[in-house]
Amino acid sequence: MSRQAIGLIVVLLLFVGLLVVRAGIGKGMGRVYSERESVAMVQVEIPILDVVEGEAKGTVGTESVWVPAASDDAVDFASADSPRVEWETTTPIKPGTYFQDPSNAAFELDWPRTIGIWVAALFTLAIFSFLYKDNAIYKIAESVVVGVSAGYAMVIGFWDMLVPNLLGKLVPMFVQTHFIPGMTDTSVNWLYIIPAVFGILLLMRLAPKGQWLSLWALAFIVGTTAAIRMVGYIEGDFLSQINATVMPIYQVVEGANGSVDVYSTIWASIRQFILLIGVLACLTYFFFSVEHKGVVGGVARVGIWFLMITFGAAFGFTVMGRIALLAARFEFLFDDWLWLIDPTNQRTIPDAVAVLGM
Repeated sequence: MSRQAIGLIVVLLLFVGLLVVRAGIGKGMGRVYSERESVAMVQVEIPILDVVEGEAKGTVGTESVWVPAASDDAVDFASADSPRVEWETTTPIKPGTYFQDPSNAAFELDWPRTIGIWVAALFTLAIFSFLYKDNAIYKIAESVVVGVSAGYAMVIGFWDMLVPNLLGKLVPMFVQTHFIPGMTDTSVNWLYIIPAVFGILLLMRLAPKGQWLSLWALAFIVGTTAAIRMVGYIEGDFLSQINATVMPIYQVVEGANGSVDVYSTIWASIRQFILLIGVLACLTYFFFSVEHKGVVGGVARVGIWFLMITFGAAFGFTVMGRIALLAARFEFLFDDWLWLIDPTNQRTIPDAVAVLGM
């Protein structure tokens, strides 16, 4: 065994030992507690009122809907024979709430979420191991993250898009019975056959001799997406830029009492003047029909300054976004997993309870 392998094993054993020691100190680490509660839905027939000029003149029928069993509609319209669905849900609670009353039968250790905390922490450290060098642990974590992300996106697309927005429009009663008991809109919209056909055409890419059929759906998706994005860019960027440029240089800002705020007016006018100069200078820099010499060259150089400042600010904004993500990962490791910090007082027990010894 090489010296490098021995060193890696020693580091891993030391890391595991530190985790064991940390888990045995105080109230432990890396646990999620939840409150279990029962949820019940009942199907009722609610009368549809015949409203004329704001006054109810009677009923014109009934509407079958699923409502919570404890709601007023269930009390008024449900019967002993009404269809009923019950299930249990778990809602995460603050660990401090559990420490306050650990004997509460509704509170319990949420094993799935606890395991998720540990898996997320270990995968975070596995990705960080790339800072040492490219290794097998990092490659395994990278492959798992890519695969899980694809599977998660597929599940979300199925439950958030395919079931409610496609199947819920074509076969609403089937979806209400088997997937979404609380769905109230059970009307059929046959226009949704069109996206269903396009979805089937996309799946034809998996067929060896039917791949050309998927090109029709791909062409439609690419074309409509490009058109929608172009309109969005024109309205959000191009027209907004023109509108901001043609505004008067002298910007009057009024205070709360209706009088002119001199200080704000001066700075608003300076900001508008800089915006105008920057737009004209950048347009001059990209105007290649005239040689950049003399006055034109000077204005073009000013445009370069504006462009470099803009690119630098954009790069700095991107870097700060990545730093914020890194800080969030460290906060997750030290707060949610190791319980070394508690910035939001998640694990704090109220003083009155602590005095009682609970």
